[in-house]
Amino acid sequence: MPDASALPVIAVVGPTGTGKSDLAIALAQKLNGEIVNSDALQFYRGMDIGTAKLPLEERGGIAHHLLDTMDIQDEASVAMFQAQAREHFASIRARGSVPIMVGGSGLYVRAALDVIDFPPTDPAVRAELEEEVRVHGDGELRRRLAQVDPVSAARNLDVRRAIRALEVFNISGRAFSSYMPQRQYFQPAIQIGLNYDRAALHDALESRVHKMDAMGLAAEVAGLLNRGLREGKTASRAIGYQQYIDYLDSKISRAEAIEQTVIATRKFARRQITWFNADPRVAWLDPTEPGLLDKALKLVSSE
Repeated sequence: MPDASALPVIAVVGPTGTGKSDLAIALAQKLNGEIVNSDALQFYRGMDIGTAKLPLEERGGIAHHLLDTMDIQDEASVAMFQAQAREHFASIRARGSVPIMVGGSGLYVRAALDVIDFPPTDPAVRAELEEEVRVHGDGELRRRLAQVDPVSAARNLDVRRAIRALEVFNISGRAFSSYMPQRQYFQPAIQIGLNYDRAALHDALESRVHKMDAMGLAAEVAGLLNRGLREGKTASRAIGYQQYIDYLDSKISRAEAIEQTVIATRKFARRQITWFNADPRVAWLDPTEPGLLDKALKLVSSE
């Protein structure tokens, strides 16, 4: 077994439903690793079935971090995750183990791995800009944005993002576009991407949603509604949960909730593929081919 201290941070990434958790556990068992979750929805306590969160007995005896850390009414923060993930990387290293991050939330993965300076936020400043747009429209706001941040203005941002860009400038005096990250690792890292034939993946995702329904997703959502799921800005909009809220509200049938969840999951997987394909540093493997673990270990050892 390689010396854990000599190995980079390992990130297992890619679209949902490709077996990332299984590979991460197998790598951790071989490399004396601990796992750091980077699936933004698995932060939430009680969101288990719909996020495909591995139960304790299926985690292979491997320590998992950043699971079940938030209440469903909390709003996830990429900047907070960055700090927490890097703290876990350091503590895992201090224990003589290798950090293995797993999840398909692309921005969270980049936040943990790359040199990224997050722009500041101020709810009061944002509220003032939102009120201006509500009363006067967005014309003047966009003119000011073009003066102070022509790069962002040229991107034809929607109103919410244009407000955000001007909020950042008003707080920091820096253009929002100046915070755009470069593809530069914060510390040595390797990204292993899992993906396979799109038609087969789509079939697998459909089967997965039906399995979640059979496992009791509707009952899980009903229980979370009693704990304030509707008030959670992030949690209530999660794929599956949003559709099953509509089902429980009698807006759609159970069959429609399943079908809408399948469609949304497939679209999400395509967005994930697009995101990770844009990063040339990702080394892709096909999890349906034999020898996946050996191929992944070879990638790690070559770094």
